Amino acid sequence: ENLVFTRFVKLPSIDAEKIERIIAFEAQQNVPYPIDEVVWDYQVVGVGTGEQVEVVLVAIKGELLEEINAVVESAGLRTSIVDVATMALGNAFRYSYADLSGCSLLVDIGARTTNLLFIESAKIFCRSVAIGGSSITSVIAKEFNEPFAAAEFRKKRDGFAEVIRSISHYRVQQQGSAPERVFLSGGCAKTTCLREFFHEKLQLPTELFDPLRNVAVADFPSLGEITRSTHLLGEPVGLALRAATDCPMKLNLRPASVVRRQELERRRPFFIMAAAAVLLAVLDWGFYYAHAAQMARSGSEKIGKINAAMHVAEAKIDKLRKQAATLDIVGVPLTAAINDRFFWIEILEDLNARLPKENIWITELIPISGGKPIGVDEKHAAEIAPTPAVPRSTTKGQTAGAAIDGILLRGLYLFNPKQQEVVVDYFRNLVGSPFFNVDPNNQARAIKSTIPNNTDWAFPYELRLDLRKPLRLP
Repeated sequence: ENLVFTRFVKLPSIDAEKIERIIAFEAQQNVPYPIDEVVWDYQVVGVGTGEQVEVVLVAIKGELLEEINAVVESAGLRTSIVDVATMALGNAFRYSYADLSGCSLLVDIGARTTNLLFIESAKIFCRSVAIGGSSITSVIAKEFNEPFAAAEFRKKRDGFAEVIRSISHYRVQQQGSAPERVFLSGGCAKTTCLREFFHEKLQLPTELFDPLRNVAVADFPSLGEITRSTHLLGEPVGLALRAATDCPMKLNLRPASVVRRQELERRRPFFIMAAAAVLLAVLDWGFYYAHAAQMARSGSEKIGKINAAMHVAEAKIDKLRKQAATLDIVGVPLTAAINDRFFWIEILEDLNARLPKENIWITELIPISGGKPIGVDEKHAAEIAPTPAVPRSTTKGQTAGAAIDGILLRGLYLFNPKQQEVVVDYFRNLVGSPFFNVDPNNQARAIKSTIPNNTDWAFPYELRLDLRKPLRLP
């Protein structure tokens, strides 16, 4: 125990995330060694006055802890928890005497050191006194009139005074309650008249600490020896309880090597699971690719069969296309003739509908192909001046060849107030015709009229009109 530095400090009540930083600062201030050379831990052990919390700090030099751990592991054991002896005693006492209320004083007397534990329902406090069992034995001998040197008596008397000072310190500085009972433990707990000595000096009920009070012990040959040595088992029982139940004190001063090993063991299942996941992924990809290859082969065979059938169908389709082309040669002209049978009727209706209501009429319609009239005798054709051909692009559904692409319209207009403007009106009306492609800005090309005089009653005119959709000749 004297290898471990223990200090109780009071801190302001703050948030949990900030308390660790403050405790780390307190550890640097209180631990008498460089903080990077020690293994330390802390735990909140109670509530002080006002807005304070009480924290116990424990620390041990890292090199010394590694040496102790090496001895433990050399015996074939593996370190899991490194507890502080006084805190293990506190856990054993709370488990064995959970029915007690008030403050109990547990005096753990070793060969060279005595630990005083003050245990209440909501707090714990410990203090070490550098006086061992032989010193107390001398005090008891002197107290009961057994011969011993006066100087030795003074030393032991001063040692017991440390117990009284510790009680006063606990009550004043730690705001603790006065002890109501005393329990003795440790190697010197069964010293003759020791229990009577503490009872007489403190005027409190005093008995031996029994850490097995609530612990079941198996029946085996050495049971009697264990029963006689219960005062020595406080620390082992308290440490064992850490693995069996939820203990109030949970300090753990694990060496760095143990922390690394436990961290590796904690992660080992994840490493194994990760390796298994990688292996399963590789196997899964292998199965996937094998299945995909099988599917590809099966699909290729099916596609081959479908492709062969499609080649047969393609040959049939080509044969049908050729037959359709042969039928088109015969059928297209016939279809065109059927579709165009109303063409001239529609042309005449459109021309008549757009004709001014009076003073003008139509006398002759002459079809034109490539600027030349067709369907008239040579003498009549010679009288008609050729019309400049308008370039046309062959659109989808049309084929190059002879076609009626325009109409020469002839007629007469009467002597009237508008005179030849009535022909211009007719021309403008034809601009909106769906059958003729009339350029309203090129009247000179389309209109040929005579100048009226005062002797004739009617005057001829001509309109050269281009068809929007040429009519193919048979």
